[in-house]
Amino acid sequence: MNIRHSSFDVVTDALNTNLQVHAVIPAGGSGTRLWPLSRKEFPKQLIGLVGDDSLLQLTAKRLQGLASSHPLASASLIVCGEEHRFMIAEQLRKADIRARILLEPDARNTAPALTLAALSLVDEHDDAIMVVMPADHAITDNAAFQESVSTAIRYAADNRIVALGIVPTRAETGYGYIKVGADLDAQGGRRLDSFVEKPAREIAERYVDSGQYWWNSGLFVLRASVWLNAIEKYEPGIYAACVNAFEGQSKDSDFQRVDGDRFDACPSQSIDYAVMERVVHPDSGFATAVVPLSAGWSDVGSWDAVWDVMPKDDSGNVSHGRVMLEGANNTYAHSESRLVACVGTDDLVVVETPDAVLVANKSAVQDVKAVVARIRSEAGTEATYHRKVYRPWGYYDSIDADTNFQVKRIVVKPGGVLSLQMHHHRAEHWIVVKGTARVTRGKESFLLSENQSTYIPLGEVHRLENPGKTPLAMIEVQSGSYLGEDDIVRFEDTYGRS
Repeated sequence: MNIRHSSFDVVTDALNTNLQVHAVIPAGGSGTRLWPLSRKEFPKQLIGLVGDDSLLQLTAKRLQGLASSHPLASASLIVCGEEHRFMIAEQLRKADIRARILLEPDARNTAPALTLAALSLVDEHDDAIMVVMPADHAITDNAAFQESVSTAIRYAADNRIVALGIVPTRAETGYGYIKVGADLDAQGGRRLDSFVEKPAREIAERYVDSGQYWWNSGLFVLRASVWLNAIEKYEPGIYAACVNAFEGQSKDSDFQRVDGDRFDACPSQSIDYAVMERVVHPDSGFATAVVPLSAGWSDVGSWDAVWDVMPKDDSGNVSHGRVMLEGANNTYAHSESRLVACVGTDDLVVVETPDAVLVANKSAVQDVKAVVARIRSEAGTEATYHRKVYRPWGYYDSIDADTNFQVKRIVVKPGGVLSLQMHHHRAEHWIVVKGTARVTRGKESFLLSENQSTYIPLGEVHRLENPGKTPLAMIEVQSGSYLGEDDIVRFEDTYGRS
């Protein structure tokens, strides 16, 4: 691959540039403070926290309708890990969102993810303007967001690295800050003086009172070529490893992969540490800017932040699902599967899922991550999976379990094919309740209709398929000495998981 990111002319007017504007969406992260909705295998960006659409879907739609003066690319670029790729692809398909999905072999923080994205855009388009939007943030005023992005694009076309800063409404200790300087011009941009880490309460109050510090939103607008120049200068190890891995890229189905063995050498670093905190120095050789954003932004990093951005009733309550409130005040109540009743509650968070319930004071929600750590230390599954687990072929729901058995409801979408597999420690009984199943068991293959069943002995190679045009629903009863999901030996797999 010939990377030519250092040879582009400066463009001073975004209206005259032919550079396309691309939404670049890092979609990693786990969101442990939003447990029990957010789990390792189903993180917060895939959840509908602030509406029916997930945060990822809302982010991918955020630039739709951007001013026609900006040549917006027809497809977003999503950067995510292997473990979430099928769920992300399915959510984008359901929302009718065009996107390319670039897979990180291992999580290495945001700087390598952005470097891979920039390499992809330079490789396919020579250069592009990247609007970098984390997949797990919320924006309530999309028109105001697009107005700020339009301003930022003009600066980025002039080779500036642009941050979007949030004018603070309170002293917040959970966000990093940007120190802003004088106006750059009449377009609304300010000089970017420095980035500041999350401060203590007293320092945060001084920041807000001074009017010189804005929240760091983690949203950036810049050319792909400018990012590559900066990461090569300040983090040559990240740059070299990403270039090497990208040169070994391959494509299959919806996904673009880089070479995992080569990527192993890549250091882990955030965008801020790797580049942003360095380019602000006067002798860096890079031009920067910060554009104000007043669009109802939140990183929705904890349950009190979710409560804060949601519409409330006259008593300050927010509810989702089947919730009844009696004499409640400033309460956030979320129900996934059953009735939740809150009586006389004040400043509480109540979140119900089929396998876990969280009750917390809003002042203590940052400590939810400690509960997640305890669950993991006790080898509990509730930190990793929901009861309903999505797979590329459909999903399963663990409806009952005890020491030596487990019962699952399995739904396979039309045309879905599970891997050809076997288990060392369990046998399985399958009962079809809806649709038609094609079963491979050892050397035989046969069809099962509704109310028919079969038995898969321990150690037998087997496969389940849905050859029909309607979803296949079945009950699986597992029995054996070990029932963990890692007791699977895959021999063939349609989805590349062998």
